[in-house]
Amino acid sequence: MSTKIFVNLPVKDLQKSIEFFTQVGYTFNKQFTDENATSMVISEDIYAMLLTEQYFRTFTDREIVDATKSAEVLIALSADSREAVDELVNKALAAGGTETREPQDHGFMYGRSYADLDGHVWEIMWMDPAAVEG
Repeated sequence: MSTKIFVNLPVKDLQKSIEFFTQVGYTFNKQFTDENATSMVISEDIYAMLLTEQYFRTFTDREIVDATKSAEVLIALSADSREAVDELVNKALAAGGTETREPQDHGFMYGRSYADLDGHVWEIMWMDPAAVEG
């Protein structure tokens, strides 16, 4: 069985979020995009469903967390190299994101993180394949 992941995230301004993540380098599935939501393609098996806050509320009775003040989840994604980590995070910062902490360099593992326009934290990391195999 092949498992796919769909992370649902509330956003204040859907169009601004689409513009932000387009600048970061992601694409969107137009088949699942309308005025309420879009399906951001992260990889063949990973998608972020960006939902307007009003539409997100139709899926839960819980209060929406203000991600600029509280953390409920950290979204961690792997990259193919240290350079790829820097490239993606630098694109996010240029598009209006904010770096959430200093780069973490452990030699065999390197990571950086940024907050998107709504404060959701995205951690981008690389790990030396030899370290994993060992």
